Amino acid sequence: MRTRVSTKGQVVLPATLRRKLGISAGDALDISIEQDRIVLSAPKKKKFTARIIKDPLTGFPVIDVGPDAPVLTSEMVRELLTDFP
Repeated sequence: MRTRVSTKGQVVLPATLRRKLGISAGDALDISIEQDRIVLSAPKKKKFTARIIKDPLTGFPVIDVGPDAPVLTSEMVRELLTDFP
């Protein structure tokens, strides 16, 4: 995969890589030089605990992962639903 450096020194990280690593806009990245290579590292994010609760408005079961949680992927939802009673 290849990207370019803008005139402002900015680099675009492809969406597939951002999704795979869970990187969102505004996230901090660690940067270092290793053997003449620029290395960007995403710090480990806090693991969110999901739970199924009853929606207070509809009464239907919903997945709650907290106010600062990432957007859930279909795979994440499938995994959560394996434990659904």
